[in-house]
This record gives sequence, C-alpha cells and structure tokens, in this order.
Amino acid sequence: MSREFSLAGLLRLRHLQQELAAGELSSVRGRLDENSVSQERARIALGGIPTDVTSTATLYAMAAGRASMRSALSDLTSLESELRSQASAAGEEFSRARAAALSLEKLEIKHDQKVAAEDLVAEQALLDELASTTWHRDKHETEGTTP
Repeated sequence: MSREFSLAGLLRLRHLQQELAAGELSSVRGRLDENSVSQERARIALGGIPTDVTSTATLYAMAAGRASMRSALSDLTSLESELRSQASAAGEEFSRARAAALSLEKLEIKHDQKVAAEDLVAEQALLDELASTTWHRDKHETEGTTP
C-alpha cells in the first residue's frame, strides 16, 4: 500500500472549493447585512421628514422627498430578496463543497489508519525477530554451541 494518500491532491482541491464557497457565502451575508442597515436608515429618514407644512412649495418638496425615500426603500427591499436568494444558493454550494471534502477526508482517515496498522504489524514483526534471535543466541550460549 502506498504510504501517501493517493487522493491528497483532490482533497486539497476540495478544500479550496470549500473555502471559496465559504468566502462567497460570507460575502453575500455581508451584503445582506449592509442592505438591512440601509433599509433601516431609509425607514428612519422616511419617518423623519417634517410634517409641518408652511407653504405649497414645502408640501411639494415633502411629497417629493417621501416619494423618493419610498422608491429607495422599495429598491432596497427588492435587493434584499435578491440577496436572500443568492445567500441560499451560496449556502447550498458551500454544503455541496463541504460534503465533497468530507467524503475524501473520511477516506484519508481510513488510509492513515491502515498505514498505522501496517506500521504496527511491521514493528511487531521486527520485535518478534529480535526476540527470537536473542532467544536462539542465548540458548546456544547456554548449551555451549555456536549458532
């Protein structure tokens, strides 16, 4: 049996794919968080538009400001929906990448266990050989014969 895990290169590739998927998921979640903050700011700004009307020009300006903020809030809400969809897709991709890496990691563990078992068998065989040689040498020395 080969001492090195034969699929080590593929395992490194799977780990790289997993890291890339995790990075993409993190990025999308970050954009989603930023969008939530922007939505909250837009809601606060919309609620902060003064309601005291002193002239027709003020009324028109206030109406235009509210319409603009509602439009911005609507855009942010649409963006949130898109970002949630991207986050879901990125999460699924990460799960697939993790599963692919995990199956190879399990194979690597089995390989390492088999190599360790083979090492123990070889070590035991060496110890047995040394003990046998020592026993035979001691026996011949005791009997006064040469091996």
